[in-house]
Amino acid sequence: RSGRSAALRARMEERLLGARFRYLNQQLYTGSSQDAARLFRADPAAFHLYHRGFERQVRRWPERPVQRIVRYLRRRPASLVVADFGCGDCTLAASVKNQVHCFDLVPLSPRVTVCDMAKVPLAAESVDVAVFCLALMGTNLQEILGEANRVLRLGGTLMVAEVASRFEDTCAFLKAMTQLGFRTVSKDLSSSYFYLLEFAKTGPARPGPAPGLRLRPCLYKRR
Repeated sequence: RSGRSAALRARMEERLLGARFRYLNQQLYTGSSQDAARLFRADPAAFHLYHRGFERQVRRWPERPVQRIVRYLRRRPASLVVADFGCGDCTLAASVKNQVHCFDLVPLSPRVTVCDMAKVPLAAESVDVAVFCLALMGTNLQEILGEANRVLRLGGTLMVAEVASRFEDTCAFLKAMTQLGFRTVSKDLSSSYFYLLEFAKTGPARPGPAPGLRLRPCLYKRR
């Protein structure tokens, strides 16, 4: 009986964790990056719980997008300076020889600099590669990608890996990116799990709204 009650308790805990993860996930996608920073400043334990839930989701995928970005960087010079926006547990930084600036809302690793993704403590035009690996959250996408433009050198690379189902109009999204000062270099839309997009910085972002810059919230269903 004690085995049965332990299993039941574990199942209940799993359900509660799942519900909390879905709630946090919804907050992240339907609020701004400033809201997210405030949320996790008030409750850092919630970030750990969110990260655990996130890991559980991605583990089901046939391939992890971060590994694609690792392979991409290993083919490029190790002298390139990288900024990892929403770095999580710093898998990218741990897997390449490059200098990687790791930014996130809570430090899951000592390498992480805690900040709002729309305001990272880097000088203008100081990095060669900016990465968003499943990290384009928040309603202020234009501000966040504008920050990536600010820190990138002219001709620098922006890598975006994002959940495929979030793109309602990929063409409109890519067009909006040109307004933000980015040219599409390559796009891999072959996976039903995530898209991998590579951009090059052509210049500063043009002022005004970029209407096509929309991604659906990534809302996980109850299982």
